[in-house]
Amino acid sequence: MSLIKDLSSAAAEAAQSLAVLETSTKNTILLDMAKALRAHSYEIQSANVIDMANAQMLQLTDAMLDRLKMTPERIDAMAEGIEAIAALPDPIGELRDIGQRPNGLNISKMRVPLGVVCMIYEARPNVTADAGALCFKSGNACILRGGKEALQTSTIIANILQTVLKHYGLSPALITVVPSPDRALMMELMQQRDYIDVIIPRGGEGLINFVTDHSKIPVIQHFKGVCHLYVDKDANLDTAMSLLINGKTQRTGVCNALEGLLVHQDVAAAFLPKVATALAKHQVKVNACSQTASYFDQCNVLENEDFGQEYLDLEIAIRQVDDLTQAVTHIRRFGSHHTEVICTTNDLTAARFQRTVDASVVMVNASSRFSDGAELGLGAEIGIATTKLHAYGPMGLESLTTEKFLVNGDGQIRA
Repeated sequence: MSLIKDLSSAAAEAAQSLAVLETSTKNTILLDMAKALRAHSYEIQSANVIDMANAQMLQLTDAMLDRLKMTPERIDAMAEGIEAIAALPDPIGELRDIGQRPNGLNISKMRVPLGVVCMIYEARPNVTADAGALCFKSGNACILRGGKEALQTSTIIANILQTVLKHYGLSPALITVVPSPDRALMMELMQQRDYIDVIIPRGGEGLINFVTDHSKIPVIQHFKGVCHLYVDKDANLDTAMSLLINGKTQRTGVCNALEGLLVHQDVAAAFLPKVATALAKHQVKVNACSQTASYFDQCNVLENEDFGQEYLDLEIAIRQVDDLTQAVTHIRRFGSHHTEVICTTNDLTAARFQRTVDASVVMVNASSRFSDGAELGLGAEIGIATTKLHAYGPMGLESLTTEKFLVNGDGQIRA
């Protein structure tokens, strides 16, 4: 068999071994994985130096370089994420009663793993640890195909996790890294429907479209994050400013950073001059509609069709809207179903915004930066799904499972 078929079949076989592992054993292994990452922090950083040097020669964007970089703090955060996963309830085996049929059949559903999860991602070495731990706890094997930008770092992280698996007599194929970024291998990987149950692409829009177009395996899409903050006429403007600055400047190269600001016309004159001062202080480039351009010393005036960009940088698009309806209409056209935020003190307006906005995470008076699996109590995430299959939003343990029917009878036959 080919390399890819060998890896895929080995992962499918290894996944069967997780069915008999007790939750306590899985948690012990996860905690040892976290310890191992911390113990080998130097090796991870050394591998990352090679990846960073190669990435700089390839002239990757600042956003990509930020995602790629491994610091001691980020390695510790990876370990903490695994520890948080270990502390979460195990979804596998959960029973949900459906009820008894008139003929006496008892119907229930049991939560079970998906099987083999394939992650295809770009310059995000932390995905290797997050995906490996989440898949392991939820009873899945995972195959990880990272981009060439993160190959050295991802490989060493996977090796560390595999060493722990082997210590407990488990197959290292439970967490497999494709050893080459060759595009032909990725194409072959996407054809392995006999072994792989789902593919999750995580990266730029081009990568996600490519995987969606070429995969023979079901794809859970994680599209770009064009996230907006809508400042309502009943907003506390100090709160609104705090949400804007945190969402836009705290970390720019991530999918839950703000890319758009919508301001109700009734508060524009009071709020936008303060916005201009604050964004200038943080050196944020402003792209504005014709109605708001006059508030900014330097800005690029946008035509209506030019909104909806994912900048992943100190850059933002600003538009004045007539009311909540126009804000929701703008989000419907230019949003990416990722995360949307309203700032308001009006509970009815907040409830209407949360009901009508079509996004995987809809927030009231909270920073878009909280749209993250760890921050939402999932321990970590395998990504943020923006398509409405069985998962929508940050994907944690439950999103990596499905349910099967259990039917119990006492000899019933169908007439």
